[in-house]
Amino acid sequence: MATDGRTLRADAARNYQRIVGVAVTAFEELGPEVTLEEIARRADVSVMTVYRRFRARDQLVRAVLDYVLTTEIQPMTAAHTDDPWRDLVNVLEASIDVLARRQVILSIARESDAFDVEGVRHYLSSLERLLRRAVEAGVVRPELEVRDLAAVIVMVLATVRPSDPDGTDRRRNLALVVEGLRVSPTTLPPSSRQAPGSAVCEQ
Repeated sequence: MATDGRTLRADAARNYQRIVGVAVTAFEELGPEVTLEEIARRADVSVMTVYRRFRARDQLVRAVLDYVLTTEIQPMTAAHTDDPWRDLVNVLEASIDVLARRQVILSIARESDAFDVEGVRHYLSSLERLLRRAVEAGVVRPELEVRDLAAVIVMVLATVRPSDPDGTDRRRNLALVVEGLRVSPTTLPPSSRQAPGSAVCEQ
């Protein structure tokens, strides 16, 4: 039976999603040393299929990071209520909760310089919208930038410990840090020209 181009494209898309989904779990379970051969075995595809989709390991790492951002974090930024402050804090907390579970992937992504992905740009744009809404509502400092929110995420992630699996301490630390976002009679010092997402990359 002949196979048309649409079927081939659908098969390729399914293989891509299967490989990336398996790689997320494999990286977290086995760490940075996991091989593409092991990922192919877990995804039940040939090694050649993996290499055809991802010609280098770094490409797979970028795809894995993008997958985590677009499927596990980005959807959280869409929820809006009539409380801009709570919306902003909820997104920061939810983002930190996800990233705290993905510490291995974050470490591998930093080593691979994999943060220049579409998911990062979409996420930062969503944070920017939430921030501007909070500024317009007068509930946060007007001089805040989206990179300040990225710094909040980095600072709280730095407190994540295996001895606190429920995240009690990181939620306490987030509550402390976000108080610095509220409107204040003092103004923050000016920021450098560093890119908004670079703080996450360097954590």
